[in-house]
Amino acid sequence: MLRDAKYIKRIILSLLIIVPLGLLSKRYTGFGRGWVNDFSGDILYEIFWCLFGFFLFPSRKAINQIPIWVFGITCTIEFLQLWHQPVLDSIRSTFLGKLLLGTTFSWWDFPHYLLGCIIGWLWLQQIVRGYKDKTPIRSDK
Repeated sequence: MLRDAKYIKRIILSLLIIVPLGLLSKRYTGFGRGWVNDFSGDILYEIFWCLFGFFLFPSRKAINQIPIWVFGITCTIEFLQLWHQPVLDSIRSTFLGKLLLGTTFSWWDFPHYLLGCIIGWLWLQQIVRGYKDKTPIRSDK
């Protein structure tokens, strides 16, 4: 399990970087505004869930599995955006619902989800880097 304070600090610091960037990406007005507003949040969203998943399930095996699960779940959520039921639409009408479920289906989200999961996987690798032999996380053999 995740016992070392260094891991916890790294994950929390990472989340404190990713969350504001993701929220601010929707308000960006500079160069490349269209891409930043529409797609950079997808990448940051995936990285966030990879970090959060690793915070909950800290193991060497999880480093490889979490990005795959995150990609699968977020792709499923993206397809759910094609389904407009009153219950889902009422959830989507809230701020948190928009953040978690989104509102509009777009095929262009999928490559950005994949990129976000790859970056998330690399990020998790960096969090445990340097602790290969004396790691406080379980090995899940």
